[in-house]
Amino acid sequence: MRAWTSPTVPSLGDLGHGGGALPRIHDTANGTLREVGGAGEAARLYVCGITPYDATHLGHAATYVAFDTLVRVWRDSGCHVTYTQNVTDVDDPLLERASATGEDWRELAERETELFRADMEALRVVAPEHFRGAVESMALVIDLIQQLVEAGAAYRVDDDLYFDVHSDPGFGSVSGLDADLMRTLSAERGGDPDRVGKRDPLDCLLWLAARPGEPSWESPFGAGRPGWHVECAAIALEHLGPGFDVQGGGSDLVFPHHEMSASQAQVACGQAFARAYAHVGMVGYDGAKMSKSGGNLVLVSALREAGVDSRAVRLALLAHRYRSDWAWTDAALAAGEARLVRWRDAVAHASGPPAADLVASVRAALHDDLDSPRALAAIDVWVDAVLGGSTGEEHPVDHHDQAAPGTVRTLVDALLGVRLSDEVRRRR
Repeated sequence: MRAWTSPTVPSLGDLGHGGGALPRIHDTANGTLREVGGAGEAARLYVCGITPYDATHLGHAATYVAFDTLVRVWRDSGCHVTYTQNVTDVDDPLLERASATGEDWRELAERETELFRADMEALRVVAPEHFRGAVESMALVIDLIQQLVEAGAAYRVDDDLYFDVHSDPGFGSVSGLDADLMRTLSAERGGDPDRVGKRDPLDCLLWLAARPGEPSWESPFGAGRPGWHVECAAIALEHLGPGFDVQGGGSDLVFPHHEMSASQAQVACGQAFARAYAHVGMVGYDGAKMSKSGGNLVLVSALREAGVDSRAVRLALLAHRYRSDWAWTDAALAAGEARLVRWRDAVAHASGPPAADLVASVRAALHDDLDSPRALAAIDVWVDAVLGGSTGEEHPVDHHDQAAPGTVRTLVDALLGVRLSDEVRRRR
C-alpha cells in the first residue's frame, strides 16, 4: 500500500548543533519512563493505523502527530528509524458503513485512506517506511494464525477460530488490568466475552468463518477473514521483528488490542513483542471523547477545507501533553493560529537572541517524555525577546545573532514539524 509523501526534515547537526539525546517515554506496561531506541543506532516503531470508514478526526491527528514527534526526536539523535503502520482495510465497522451507504467496501476504504494520506501530508507527518493494509497482508496473517494453531494456542467455536489467552504466561502484562475490567472493556471494544463455547470470556477471535455477503479469503482454517488483533501482530513481526522499540497508539487500544496482539506474537515467536508501549490520551469535544460512533468529530479535512492553516492545527495539538486527555475547542485552535503568526514574524527578523540555549531547551523538553508544551513555551520566550513582548511590532533586541532566526526555523521544522517559511499563510 502506498504511503503519503514525507516532508523534508532538516538537520540541526548541519548547523553545528550536533545530535540530541535518545528520548525517554512513559511505558504503559511498567508505568515508568524508559529510554527507547539506540540499539545499533536504530529505532523500530509500530503505530496502529486507521480503519478507513470515515475521515481523519483530531483524535487520530493527535496520535500520529505525537508519534511523529518521537520519530523526529529519534532522527535528531542520529537513529535510523524503521516505522510501520497498518490500515485495517477490512473489518466490521468498514463493512457496516459500506452496507449502510450502498458503497463497495473496497472503494470506501481506498477513498478514506487517500483522505488520510492528504491529512497526514498537510500536518507534515513523516510517512512510515512500511504502510500496510490488512488485505495485502492476508498471507502474513494466515501464516501467524497457523503458527498459533501448531502451538496449541487456538481452538474452534463453531466454524470460527479463537486465541487462548492463557497460552501466553505473560497475558495481562501490557495493561495490568484485572479480569473483570478486561471483560468489561472487551465487550465495549469489539470483543465477545459472552459467546457460548469459549474457554475463557477474554479469548479473542483469530479467524471469522465466511459469512454470506461478506468478503472472505481461503485459508487452512476454511474461508473467512482475520480478527483485528492478529492483523497488527503479523504486520509488526514481518516488518520490524520481535522486540521492537515502541508499540504505539491511542490509550483506548491498551486493552484489548495491544494486550492481545502482544500475546499472540509472543506465543508464536517465543520472544517479547515490544520493549515499550506508549499511548496517547483521548481528545474530547462537546463533553465526550471524540469518536465516529459518538458523532462528535472535528475532521482535519474539514478544517483544511475551511482554510485553516494545518500548521496551526499541529501547534494546537502539540500544546497538550501527548499522554493527557483533553478537549478540543475553538480557543485551542485560535491559540495555535496566534502562535504561528508570532513565530513566523519572529523568524522573519534579520537577527535575534542567540539560539544555542533554545536548541538545548527544546531538545531537553522532548527528550523528557515528548514534553511538547514545554518545548513550545521555550520557543515562545525566544519569540517574545525578538518581538519585545509585543503582538508583532518590531523592537530592537540586545545580543543580536544573525544566524539565530535561521536556527530557530530549522529547530521548529526538524523537531516540531512546523515550517515557518516558504509557505503561503492561509486564514479562515
